Amino acid sequence: MDVIYAAGRATAKEIEERMPDAPTYATVRTLLRVLLEKGHLKHRQEGRAFVYEPVKPADSTAGSALRRLVEVFFSGSAARVVSSLLDSGGKSPSPEELDRMEQLIRNARERQKKL
Repeated sequence: MDVIYAAGRATAKEIEERMPDAPTYATVRTLLRVLLEKGHLKHRQEGRAFVYEPVKPADSTAGSALRRLVEVFFSGSAARVVSSLLDSGGKSPSPEELDRMEQLIRNARERQKKL
């Protein structure tokens, strides 16, 4: 899905070529068939090839994927997600990102007070 979202649309061959450590072409086609069956992709024939496109935009899909990730890996805890992001050995958030996170927390608190 990453390759298709980045390209907007692609054939199986194009997807295989753009995948790092790509599986075999047959495996790529199998994965595409599964994604079609699950309703994540649509396709149409152009010449001899099928061109695949996402059914939903990436930002729409990202929300449901993130909710699933939080449930599976962080026991549903937003605090554990933030802690992991801030405490990981990877790239630290920029001062602007930290300011934005503070604003999002303030907004969430205000919404809770209204409930």
